[in-house]
Amino acid sequence: MHTRYRSENSVHHDAYTTLRVGSEDGIARVTLDNPPVNVLDVALMADLRHLLTALRDDDSVRVIVFDSADPEFFVAHVDMSLVDAPDAFEQLAAGLPDGVNVFQALGEQLRHQPQVTIVKLAGTARGGGAEFVTAADMAFAAIGRAGVGQTEALMGIVPGGGGTQYLAGRVGRNRALEAVLGADLYDAETAERYGWVNRALPADELDAFVDRLARNIAALPDGVIAAAKRAIVPEDLAEGLLREHDAWAGQFVRPAAEGLIRGGLAHGAQTRDGERDLEGLLRGLAGQGRQ
Repeated sequence: MHTRYRSENSVHHDAYTTLRVGSEDGIARVTLDNPPVNVLDVALMADLRHLLTALRDDDSVRVIVFDSADPEFFVAHVDMSLVDAPDAFEQLAAGLPDGVNVFQALGEQLRHQPQVTIVKLAGTARGGGAEFVTAADMAFAAIGRAGVGQTEALMGIVPGGGGTQYLAGRVGRNRALEAVLGADLYDAETAERYGWVNRALPADELDAFVDRLARNIAALPDGVIAAAKRAIVPEDLAEGLLREHDAWAGQFVRPAAEGLIRGGLAHGAQTRDGERDLEGLLRGLAGQGRQ
C-alpha cells in the first residue's frame, strides 16, 4: 500500500510502501504495515529512516505516534533471512554516523528526533522491534495484548541494534541481563514494572490515552518541546554501541547462530503461526541441537 504524508504546511514527501502516514494538529501518525508480521526488513527500515529524515525539519509536526496495522504484531524482529543475504542492509549504509551499524542507526535517529516520539504497543515487539520501542521517547502498552522481548540469544546472537544500551538505560543492568539472556516475552504489566514501557493500560483505553497525551504535547507553547528535549538529553552511547556491535557481529558469524536462524525460518519463524510463540519454537531447536 502506498500512502503519502502531507504535513500542515502542504509539504509533500515520497510514498512509503510499508507505512501509512498522516498528520493533523501537529501530530504525525505512523502506522507500520509490512505483512505478514511486520518484519523489520530493508523496505521497512528504509521507509522509517526516510520518514524520520523528512520530518526532522518539519516545524509543523511536534509529536510522532507509531502504531501497527496488525493487532498481533508491532514489529516482529529484524528479517531473519539476513542470514542468506548478509549484505542486504548495506544499501542503507550510506551516510551513517561514525561508529554505528545500520540497525543502530535507526535507533539513534529515533532517539535524537526533535519531535516527541511515542510508541502505541498493542501487539508484540521482539528483537529489532523491541529496540525500536525502547529507542522512542515514550511507549505505552495494551494489557493482555502487548509483549516485548529481546529474543536474540535464542538465535545464538545478542541484540545488535542498540538494544543492550537502550534497555540498560531503561531498566538497569541486572534486568537488562535478565531480558537479554532470559530471552522471554514480557507482558505489558511486567514491562511497566521494570520500566521498559511508560505504562500498561487496558487495551480499550490505549488509543484514547495516547491520543490525549499527544494532543496535549502538540498544543504546548512554542519552544517548550525543544527546551525539554535539550534539558533531558539522550545519553551518549557511542562507546557502548561499539561494544554491542562487536559482540553481535562476533556471534553472528558462528555456526550455531546460522543453524538456529536457518532452523527457525524452516520451522515457521516469520509466519503468523510461528511468531505467536517464537520463543518456544527457538528453544525447541536449541534443545534438539544439544541432544
